[in-house]
Amino acid sequence: MKSVLIAALVSLAFSILCTPLAIRVLSRRGIGQEVRDDGPKSHLAKQGTPTMGGTVIIIATLLGYAVAHLFVVNQSGRGPTASGLLALYLMVALGIVGFLDDYIKFSKQRSLGLNKTGKIVGQVFAGISFAILALQFRGSRHLTPASVHLSFVRDIGAISFGTVGFVIFALLLITGFSNAANLTDGLDGLLAGSSTMVFGAYVVISFYQFRNACGAIKGTTGGCYQVRDPLDLTLIAAAALGACFGFLWWNASPARIFMGDTGSLSLGGLMTALAILSRTELLLFVLGGLFVVETMSVMIQVAVFKATRKRIFNMAPIHHHFELAGWKETTVITRFWIITGLAVAFGLGVFYAEYISYGLPG
Repeated sequence: MKSVLIAALVSLAFSILCTPLAIRVLSRRGIGQEVRDDGPKSHLAKQGTPTMGGTVIIIATLLGYAVAHLFVVNQSGRGPTASGLLALYLMVALGIVGFLDDYIKFSKQRSLGLNKTGKIVGQVFAGISFAILALQFRGSRHLTPASVHLSFVRDIGAISFGTVGFVIFALLLITGFSNAANLTDGLDGLLAGSSTMVFGAYVVISFYQFRNACGAIKGTTGGCYQVRDPLDLTLIAAAALGACFGFLWWNASPARIFMGDTGSLSLGGLMTALAILSRTELLLFVLGGLFVVETMSVMIQVAVFKATRKRIFNMAPIHHHFELAGWKETTVITRFWIITGLAVAFGLGVFYAEYISYGLPG
C-alpha cells in the first residue's frame, strides 16, 4: 500500500511543481492554443494560452510509477510487469500522436492539427500493437495481460472474440475512448478533473483485485479475480491520478495551461488500457459515462443534421450546448464533474456488488 501512496504523491508533486515551468517554457516559445472560430465567443479570450501540457502529465505518471517501483523492489524484489509496461506504452504512444497534432496546430497556426488520415494511422498502430502484445507474456499463473473474452467486472466466459476479434475489439475501444477524452477536453479542467475520478476508481478496483487474486492469497472466495498484474495496474492508476490532480491546479478555470491532444489522447488511452488489462472493459462505459455522453452528443448531432439539416444541440460536444444556452463555464464544469462522480460511485458499487454476490470470506 505504501508503494501506491508513493506513486500518487511523487506524480502529484512533480505535476503541481513542474507545470509552472512548462507554462513559462511554452509561453516563451509561443506555443499557444488555437481557438475554433465557430465555438462560444467567450473562448476567444483563451487564444494563445500555453498548450501541450499533457507532456507534464505523461512524465509525472512515468516518474511516479518508476519511483514507486524503487520502493517495491527494495521491499519485495518485484519489478515492472508486462501489464504495467503495456499500459504505459499505450499512454505514451497515443501521447506522441497527440503531440504531433498539437505541434502542427502551433506550427501552422490553425485549430486543426494532423489530418484525419494521419491521426487514424497513429491510433491504429498504437491500438493494434498494444492488443497483440497484450495477448503475449504469459505469467506464473498462466495468465496473459489481456484476455480474448469480453469482460464487465471480470471476464464473461461465454463470450470469446478469438485473437483476431479481440484485436479488432481492443482497437475500437482504444480509438473510441481516446477520441472521447479528446472531445471532453473542451472546458478548463473538465477532462483533468473527470480523469482524476476515473483513475481513482481504478486504484480501488485493481487493488481490490490484487487483494482477492485467485490462487495468490489464501481465503479468497469464488469471486476471486483472474488478472495478471493487478498491483502494477494500481501503481499506474495512482500515478495517473496524482498527475491529473496536480495538473488540475493550473488547468482549473481560468486555465493557465491546456493539456492539448498530447494529454487527452494519452489519458483516454491509459483509461482503456487499465480497463482491458484489469478485465473491466464494459465497466469503463459506466465509470467514464461522461465521455460516452460527450461522444454520443456529437454522433447524434451529426446524424440528425445529415438527415434533417437541423441541429438538435446548440453545439456539440454537449458541454458547448449548455454554454450557448447561457450556463457559465464554471457551472458546466462543476455539474459535469458531479456527473462523473456519480458514474464512478455507481460503477464501484456495481463492481463490489458483483464480488459479494459470491459470498464474503468466512
